[in-house]
Amino acid sequence: MKLVADAGLWSTGATVEPAPLVAVLEVSGAVLAWTVDEPDRAAGITFTDPTRADWLWRVFGEAGHTAVAAAVDGRSPDPAQTVDLTGVSVSSDALRPLRRLALGHWLRRWWPASERDGIAALDTALLDAEIAVLTAAAQDFFTDDTFDSEVTSLLAPHAAALAAHARDGDPRVADLVERCGDLADDVGIAMDADAVSATRRDDYALAAGPRAGGAGSGAIASGVDSVNWAGVPPGIFDAAEQTVEWRIEARSSVESVVRVALSGLGSPNGIAVNLSSGTVTGTGVLDADGRATFPIVDAQHRPLTETAAWGHDWQDTTVVVGARVDESPQTRERIRTFARARLSAPPGDAFLAEILAAESDY
Repeated sequence: MKLVADAGLWSTGATVEPAPLVAVLEVSGAVLAWTVDEPDRAAGITFTDPTRADWLWRVFGEAGHTAVAAAVDGRSPDPAQTVDLTGVSVSSDALRPLRRLALGHWLRRWWPASERDGIAALDTALLDAEIAVLTAAAQDFFTDDTFDSEVTSLLAPHAAALAAHARDGDPRVADLVERCGDLADDVGIAMDADAVSATRRDDYALAAGPRAGGAGSGAIASGVDSVNWAGVPPGIFDAAEQTVEWRIEARSSVESVVRVALSGLGSPNGIAVNLSSGTVTGTGVLDADGRATFPIVDAQHRPLTETAAWGHDWQDTTVVVGARVDESPQTRERIRTFARARLSAPPGDAFLAEILAAESDY
């Protein structure tokens, strides 16, 4: 094995895909990363503080732990520096439960739930519950606090939902809720057994509806665009392509009307929307229904006139929802393919939320 310089830190040098194709887990003293749809590709390990990584012997063996500790010895690597550690290798068996835990966190952030694409949403309460149980089981890798070691934040929001789930009659669900109850007792969370809140969603709040604009709509121009997943919070928007619908209208002024298809699992209220078409631009924010109406201005930031709007070429118009990020449609389709494969034949590392989604009549 080699240790290489990676942005001022030591790394094992394994190559993984960038987000949203990477599952990441922060353990004590290191960050572990895997490409989600390539289970045979090696994990990337980047050491943030090797002195805190008391778990190294579990992954590299006792001799490997000693060799890694001696190689880094509190020193930051120089650019392009490499250290060969002969005879040291990573135990894939030791990392397997951590990979599954990282995958669970990835599912929370990147699962491409879509009514349009027929990809069922995952039950958030059950997913977080299973991640919490796996986190507790991996405490040997969380000897101090990390971003991913916190159990309370996973369970506390779902106490009522999990209590309601316990009455579903599915023994798999009941077993998970029982384990969460024991864990909740350990961390001081009250699990309300009398809670009656509904937990399972069998539909979505809304889809984008008919195409914006179009023949006879009275719009000056209209079109569609897609949401970049990395630019928005998780679980809010339908994850299909071309779910952003826009049109240009002449009212008291020239305005853009944007509507984005929602998943129904969160509110888009306040998320920024930016429209650009050459030198013509507009900025607004979505409301709770995924709609935004805002004025269009020219290069001098003056309100665009109706005459100018009719004469403008709107063919290259783009609409950005949320932050501007570099993300390709091919990457998103790769993730949809991954999700569909897990639903059609849940693998051994599938979470209960995935299994139930696969079994549903969605």
